[in-house]
Amino acid sequence: MEIQNNVLKHYLRNCYFINGTAYAGKSTMCKMLAEKYDMILCEENYNMDMILSVATQKQQPNINYFNTKTSWQAYVSRTPDEYEEWYNGNAREVADFEIAELILRSAKGKVIVDTNIPCDILKEISDYHHVAIMLSPPSLSVEQFFNREDEEKQFLLQEIAKCPDPKQALQNFKACIARINSPKYYDQFAGSGFFTLVRTDAQTDTRDQVLAALADHFRLS
Repeated sequence: MEIQNNVLKHYLRNCYFINGTAYAGKSTMCKMLAEKYDMILCEENYNMDMILSVATQKQQPNINYFNTKTSWQAYVSRTPDEYEEWYNGNAREVADFEIAELILRSAKGKVIVDTNIPCDILKEISDYHHVAIMLSPPSLSVEQFFNREDEEKQFLLQEIAKCPDPKQALQNFKACIARINSPKYYDQFAGSGFFTLVRTDAQTDTRDQVLAALADHFRLS
């Protein structure tokens, strides 16, 4: 069975998506938009427990990696090539679950989504004023990746510390993060045709200005 894109776009008309690179402010803006405009918040990796319970090796091999991995140390110790291939495949597999879940949630009101749905899919199921791309320079994405207090990043640091050589494991995982936030992917996002905001300064607090720009783009205000 295949659901046509115009049907999906209709049912996702209350959804607003923010995609982009690491440390660009995506999660912060989603939370602020949700609070200010009374939107339903879908944070990164939302609904993952359900997704993992449904995923199979045959149909979603990249998602199912989480069900079959030997340890978190193995997860952070993959090569950048392996991590990049898995990351891209995982994003496309998760998109199926995400779209289905968002149809349910958006029936209750406007939804703001911190998403990894690839831009080519977003072009098919949404439109210009429902998608924003947030970018940070590749070097900033990597340097600041762990300089956050969110549980996921701190959990990964704890698992890296359990590796036989924590210093080497940290450098390896940073290389993985650098790969998926490389200039190649930055340029793909920048050239996607979607509304784009670039974070160039990690010190200045520009949250209010960025919030206003996103609200205007999404036509929320």
